[in-house]
Amino acid sequence: MTGSRATALTLVASATMVNRMVKSPPAALDRAFSALSDPTRRAILERLGRGPATISELAHPFGISLPGLLKHVRILEQADLVTTHKHGRTRQCRLGSEHLDDAARWIQTYRNRWEGRLDRLEDYLQKSKGRPR
Repeated sequence: MTGSRATALTLVASATMVNRMVKSPPAALDRAFSALSDPTRRAILERLGRGPATISELAHPFGISLPGLLKHVRILEQADLVTTHKHGRTRQCRLGSEHLDDAARWIQTYRNRWEGRLDRLEDYLQKSKGRPR
């Protein structure tokens, strides 16, 4: 089997594993990671972890305009990480953690895989120390 064909098969197998591992479609996981890539959006999620807040309350500590912060909130909404509800003239934001849980499960799966590999490497190195060269 040629190297590029083997690589392609490996990539297909890896993509299949992700689909079995996470309940949400890959596009939803991509949107979650994309939304989490921005420090302002991560800070918004951290703030909402303490309870609901209005757009104005969220914008204040960042010194961002309301339309600017609303763009961040819309990206978080598209990733299903935040939900908003209009109450009169204000928009209340809350965490919507379903896809955040999916991202955490995806990360944990790879963390477990790498920790297992590192444990096996450590075992190998310990056994190798006992052998004369």
